[in-house]
Amino acid sequence: MRAGALEGLPAGRPIRVEVEGATVVLVRVGDAVYACGETCAHKGGPLGEGRVTGTRLACPWHGWMYDVRTGECVFPGRGARVPSYAVTVEGGDVWLDLPA
Repeated sequence: MRAGALEGLPAGRPIRVEVEGATVVLVRVGDAVYACGETCAHKGGPLGEGRVTGTRLACPWHGWMYDVRTGECVFPGRGARVPSYAVTVEGGDVWLDLPA
């Protein structure tokens, strides 16, 4: 499913998008684009308002950090995770592979 245009996705800044009823955060790191769930596993914070450092996305509420490549919580590292989705960039468009 098309999530948007690559040119509208600045590097190092999370962008919240709605795709087929799912709320997803897109993160551009260099030439790569990653997609993960928008709701922090800790207290439901809005990851789309978080801060990106490298491939880590920090929740603005309590600082939990997720690896945008896998959705795994890397700090504080309690086994929590958010969904992650496969991303393809073709012809300047960002496409997501969302589960049915």
